Amino acid sequence: MSEWKETTLADLCTDISYGYTESAKQEKIGPKFLRITDIASGRLEWDKVPYCPINESDFEKYKLLPGDIVIARTGATTGANYTIKESDPKDVVFASYLIRCKINPQIANPYYIGQLLRSPNWSDYVDAIAGGSAQPGANAKQLGSFEFLLPSIDIQTAIASILSSLDDKIDLLHRQNATLEKMAETLFRQWFVEEDNDDTISQLISIQNGYAFKSKDFRENGIHGVIKIKNISDGIIDIEKTDFIENEIAKSAQERFKIRTGDILIAMTGAEIGKLGIIPKTNKNLWLNQRVGLLKEKFRGSKYLAYLQLKSEFGQDYIENTATGSAQPNISGTGIENCGFPKLSEKQIKEYSYQIGELFEKVIFNLGQIKTLTELRNMLLPKLMSGEIRVESHRDETSVETNNDTATLSPVGAAFKTIKHG
Repeated sequence: MSEWKETTLADLCTDISYGYTESAKQEKIGPKFLRITDIASGRLEWDKVPYCPINESDFEKYKLLPGDIVIARTGATTGANYTIKESDPKDVVFASYLIRCKINPQIANPYYIGQLLRSPNWSDYVDAIAGGSAQPGANAKQLGSFEFLLPSIDIQTAIASILSSLDDKIDLLHRQNATLEKMAETLFRQWFVEEDNDDTISQLISIQNGYAFKSKDFRENGIHGVIKIKNISDGIIDIEKTDFIENEIAKSAQERFKIRTGDILIAMTGAEIGKLGIIPKTNKNLWLNQRVGLLKEKFRGSKYLAYLQLKSEFGQDYIENTATGSAQPNISGTGIENCGFPKLSEKQIKEYSYQIGELFEKVIFNLGQIKTLTELRNMLLPKLMSGEIRVESHRDETSVETNNDTATLSPVGAAFKTIKHG
């Protein structure tokens, strides 16, 4: 570690600047307009990023280039960040609530710094400087004062290569799932676009409401995780960052509140009402919290038909219009079940469910792969950044060394074999 030098984020930057102030437009007027909401979830979906009008001189001033790092400076996601890649769209500017850091490539690899800004050390630092108010936030000087140890440029590049290869595989699986869901949606529209919604999705599923766990029962650690509304995001359910309950509490809950691989959940209250997600392949003990609904299928695969209807524009409009309460909208299980759907025979339900089910089985498998790779990445990240796992960079391969063994990775991280020391 003697070759690791103390530095700050600002020391590595040729420029730290605030973004462009303008209203986002959905129509294609000008370049892409990157905002906090686009990077807050940890995944950036460029097709959902809006546009903005901008003159030529301002475009040159605020244009994002490969290696630029943008950081959220206000709100609950202060510190969230994204590093622009070579493969990203070329015409992109950043909004005013983001801060751009331009890394000097002579002394630091921007993709290494981007990975560092996803580490627990960065999160802890941001929490320390941004907390203490109703609206968390941090300015450029505060964020630039983040201190850390920096290895040589060769080691930085090797570490960035390892972690980026995992990120690329995770991103590929997400894109495969997006394609699979679009295929399912295309089939769904072909079957039902001309049909009247003269029945309801209750012919396909029933809604299982969650268990009313008490707030005093929740723990920070354990083996029994509880899935809450906050765990549902962008069609995926985060089964890692959960609250937990003790064995005695889990034993008191009925089996019907247990969650399993492939289950589909829906938020039934609050700002996220109507949001749906699928449980990835898992062996974890997971339980359904109150105000989260479980789609219990009446025929094998019929939950996927209900899922597609509920996440469609028709389904989301139905939930919004059916929900009661202004400050805190709510919808009941019966209310969800009454969402309109074409009347089908049992034979039709089984045929359609089988065809759609094949696509979603691949989605669920991919979600399991994403979970595994994400866990590996999250395990490696702090160890690589702290030097606990040592890396040596060679022209053809990267060597990863711990106290007990050495691992060799190909340049793209495809192979990972461990060689035990004698």
